Amino acid sequence: MSFLNGFEKIVRESEPLAMHTWFQLGGPAEFFAEPETPEQLSALLKRCAENQKPVRLLGRGSNLLVRDEGVKGVVVHLSAPAFHEIRVDDQRVIAGGGASLGRVVTTAVRHGLAGLESLIAIPGTIGGALHGNAGAQGGDIGQWTRSVTVLSADGQSDQRDRDELQFSYRQSNLDDLAIVEAEFELEQDDPRELVRRMQKNWIVKKAAQPLAHQCAGCVFKNPPGGAAAEMIEAAGLKGTRIGGAMVSERHAGFIVADSDCSASDVLRLIHFVRDQVRERMGVELQLEIEIW
Repeated sequence: MSFLNGFEKIVRESEPLAMHTWFQLGGPAEFFAEPETPEQLSALLKRCAENQKPVRLLGRGSNLLVRDEGVKGVVVHLSAPAFHEIRVDDQRVIAGGGASLGRVVTTAVRHGLAGLESLIAIPGTIGGALHGNAGAQGGDIGQWTRSVTVLSADGQSDQRDRDELQFSYRQSNLDDLAIVEAEFELEQDDPRELVRRMQKNWIVKKAAQPLAHQCAGCVFKNPPGGAAAEMIEAAGLKGTRIGGAMVSERHAGFIVADSDCSASDVLRLIHFVRDQVRERMGVELQLEIEIW
């Protein structure tokens, strides 16, 4: 760990990544870092860049599949309180990149601020939600974003204002290594009505997803003019199994990992589903999850 001298307190070697993802699959990270402040994160990234070490940022792991062989280089996890802060200023909500999207939504609702409540059942962090422009029921996080503070791969900080940000379906131009903080401009509304809408969104979303005890992930983006889950079901693939991986019986857009599943099982099932939908439906499904 010589290139990380001085960072020993925040870096571990051969950290199992399965425990950090919703699939609970995959091999270890060569190095696993949990910086305590934005300044420490910036210094760590600069050191890695100087030594040409690859760096990946890990959120809550809800949209991630780690290969069985694991990950070379440094995996950074923004688990410290400094990256989870949420504060409200009039109609603005300012949140750290590591803050839970669900906590940001409930904070906004509690203060009578509308716009994000449809996102309540989407797992993950603010950073991950912005990177992939998380959305539900026709709305997305990008439309409410006023500014974002990012760090580049070499640790340089930059603020992106609204006119520099581009959001489209499940993607954005936020390709920087780390999102440190984001500011959202919301609309005032009746807190009681917001709670009602939020609870309805939660119930509807959860009713169609795999059970809470299952290790699972939503794998495919919806293609233009259709729903990936409906196409997978129409292709007769609900319940299809390869090894310990299965297309969910409750929602065909999800793949469920059994206790004996490997990441390679999930990958093989992903390829099989894509091939079958292409052949039977004439549609090329695009991945929503990241694969390391």
